[in-house]
Amino acid sequence: MKTAISIPDDVFEAAEELARRSGQTRSGLYSRAVREYLARHAPGRVTEALDRALEDVGAPAAASEGAFAVESGRRVLEEAEW
Repeated sequence: MKTAISIPDDVFEAAEELARRSGQTRSGLYSRAVREYLARHAPGRVTEALDRALEDVGAPAAASEGAFAVESGRRVLEEAEW
């Protein structure tokens, strides 16, 4: 989907430089940045996805004996800089 946004000049210039250095397109860089921002601000979605993955492999979910590991992982993901 195409969209138009306004950002400060210094942010645009830094993003352009990062895209060039990392070999990404501008659209790719912005898409990745928004995905990471969304993941950081929706930790419950990450926890839900991990719980579903654990269920798929038959591992205990947060409410059972694996609660410590799940809670620890959730806290790390919440505090991680994406």
